[in-house]
Amino acid sequence: MKLGLILPTIRAGAGTEHLDAAASAAARLGWSSVYVTDHLMVPRGPEAEDYGWVLEATTALTWVAARHESLRVGFSVLIPAMRDAPLLAKQLATIDHLTGGRLTVGVGASERHDLQEYANLGKEDRFARRGLYLDETIALWRHLWSGSTEPFEGEFHTLRDFTFAPLPPQGAALPLWCGGRADRILRRAAVLCNGYHAAQLNAAEVAERIPKLRAYAEEADRPMPSISVRVRVRLDAEPIEKYSLHGSPERMIPEVVDFARAAVDELVLVFREREPDTLVAAMERFDAEVFAAALERG
Repeated sequence: MKLGLILPTIRAGAGTEHLDAAASAAARLGWSSVYVTDHLMVPRGPEAEDYGWVLEATTALTWVAARHESLRVGFSVLIPAMRDAPLLAKQLATIDHLTGGRLTVGVGASERHDLQEYANLGKEDRFARRGLYLDETIALWRHLWSGSTEPFEGEFHTLRDFTFAPLPPQGAALPLWCGGRADRILRRAAVLCNGYHAAQLNAAEVAERIPKLRAYAEEADRPMPSISVRVRVRLDAEPIEKYSLHGSPERMIPEVVDFARAAVDELVLVFREREPDTLVAAMERFDAEVFAAALERG
């Protein structure tokens, strides 16, 4: 099982020092990947405490990728329906081109409470059909990234006379992860994407979903999707409302072992620490006191 990191792109003051410290530590510790989160214009209120200040995802990821060539880079997760699928196809192909094929793209349709953010972006009418838009986005990306110049006819997009270059080095196989919990999202992950990206689930809850993922993949004659899990880490802290790895390292170790035994390919960590020194210290401690011990026990 590999480790990934959610980069500190949110909360007031987040900038180059925070990104560079986090990515440098991930590379030095031998972690596999770093990821950014996608929000653009959340409404005032509780969500703005975290996402009122947020670095734009594609820009921040490109900056990190250029400076840290040993890391895969990705999105956890990108919301296509808040943006525009053809432009994203170009942006993502460009990032993959410039990084030599190091990009992974997690995608999602967002939650019900995100309606106001859609409205702020002039896409309120798209909100009710965001799942359909996501499915078509994936088909459109695969079409363009394959190098096909055949027309594309969809419900939201029609392409008849176009060129698209450069292609991403990973081509139409550029890894797409689908995030979410519902059965329709498991089907999307297995049938349209390459991986399932769970969040706020413990190892047992992830394991419960694997038979459905396998069945959907077999039905579509596709390989079993990879499994990644985004997990909040709270060293020496009390539990939070949603699932987290929390408390002492000794308490966390069995849970990390359980994730590995559940066939999780990558554990993507979200630390509460944001300032460079405290974040790096937490990463180093988790690596040495939790992950290394879990590998020995696993």
